[in-house]
Amino acid sequence: MATEVSRPSSRRAPRQQIGLIEWLRKNLFSTWYNVIITLVLLYVIFQAVTSFVSWMITAPGWPAAFTNIKLLLTWTYPVEHLWRPQAVTGLVFLLLGLSSGVWGGIVRMVTFGAAAISAGLGVVAFTFPDLPGQTSLPGWLFLFLCAGLLIGSDQLALRLRDRIRWPLIIAWLLSYPAAIVILRGGFGLPVVETKLWGGLMLTLLLAISGIVLSFPLGVLLALGRRSTLPVIRMFCVLYIELIRGVPLVTVLFMGALLLPLFLPGGESIDALVRAIVAITLFSAAYLAENVRGGLQSIPKGQIEAARALGLNVFQTTLLITLPQALRAVVPVLVGQFIALFKDTSLVVIIGLVDLLGAAQNIVGQPQWLGTPGGVWRETFLVIAAIYWVFSFTMSRISKRIEDQIARSRH
Repeated sequence: MATEVSRPSSRRAPRQQIGLIEWLRKNLFSTWYNVIITLVLLYVIFQAVTSFVSWMITAPGWPAAFTNIKLLLTWTYPVEHLWRPQAVTGLVFLLLGLSSGVWGGIVRMVTFGAAAISAGLGVVAFTFPDLPGQTSLPGWLFLFLCAGLLIGSDQLALRLRDRIRWPLIIAWLLSYPAAIVILRGGFGLPVVETKLWGGLMLTLLLAISGIVLSFPLGVLLALGRRSTLPVIRMFCVLYIELIRGVPLVTVLFMGALLLPLFLPGGESIDALVRAIVAITLFSAAYLAENVRGGLQSIPKGQIEAARALGLNVFQTTLLITLPQALRAVVPVLVGQFIALFKDTSLVVIIGLVDLLGAAQNIVGQPQWLGTPGGVWRETFLVIAAIYWVFSFTMSRISKRIEDQIARSRH
C-alpha cells in the first residue's frame, strides 16, 4: 500500500509579536556600548528639539513673514483685485471637489490637502487681521466648506459619474485659459499687468504651465526620436541634446535677453510669457528622454502582436506602447515635476518676483533691519515649508499611483 508523503504546510507560522520594552531592550540596550550610544543620541536629540522649539516660540522675526503674507502669495497684485486669485482658487476647488466624487482616490487626497492649506491661510488671516486683503478670510473658509460638501456628495457623483466625466475633463482643460483671463483681465475686466504678479501665485503659474505644456511636447519629442523618418528623428535628437546640454539659467537668459533682438522694432513679448516658454522648452527635453526610456522598456513582442492584429503605427502607439511607457516612468516624471517646481525660483534673475524673490524683498524691508538676529531665518523657514508641502504632496501622489499600478498588475 502506497504511503502518503507528508508535505510541509505552505502556511508560514505567524510572526511573534514583541512588546515595546522588549523591542527597546533588543534593539537599543542590548549591550553596554549600545546603551552609551543610545543615551548620547537621546541627549543630543533632546537638546536639539528643545532649542528648536524655544527658538520657534521666542523668535522675533515671525511677524515679518506673517504680516507680509499678501506679498508672499500675490506680491504687488492690486488689493482691490484680490478677488480674482480667490475666484481662480474657488474654480480649482470646485473642480477638485467634483473630481474627488467622480474619481476618488488620489484626487480626493489632493482635495483634502488643498482644503487644509486654505484653512491654514484662513487661520493666518484671522491671527493677523491687519494684513492687506484681510477680507479673504470668509472666501478661504467658504472654499473650504464647499470642498468638504462636494467631497461628501459621493452618492450624487455615483449617479452622474458617466455623464459628468467628460464635461469635467473639458472643464479642467478650459480652466487654464480661464484662470489667465481672470488674473490678467480683458473681456470687460480691468487689465492687471503681469509685472505686478508674483509670490506663490507666480510660482504655481510657472510650475503648472511648465508641467502642462511640456508634457505633450516631451511625448512628441520622444516619439519623434524613435521615428523611422530621418529628418524628424535628427531634429528631435538635436533639440533634446542641445537643450539638455545647457542649464535652465541659460535658457531663461536667452528667452529674456536674446529673443527681443530677433523681433521687429517696437514689438516685445511679455516677460512672463517668455519665462513660461523657456521653462516649457527646457522641461520638454528632459521629459522626452524619460518617456523614451519607458518606450524602450516595452517588449518588441507586443508591437509585433499589435501588427498581427491589424493595428497601424498610430493605434499601436496610442493604445499599447505609450500607456505602458508612461506607467513605467511615473516616479521619474514626478521627480522631474518636483524639480521643475523648485527651479521656478530661477526666474528672479530675469526680473520676475516669485515666492523666493518675495521672501528676499521682505528680508530687506527697512522696518525689520533692527530686529535682533534679523528676520531671514523665520521668513525662509516659511518659504521652505511651502515648498516642502507641495513637493511632498506630489511625491505622495506618485506613491499612490505606483501602488495602484502594482495592484492592477496582480
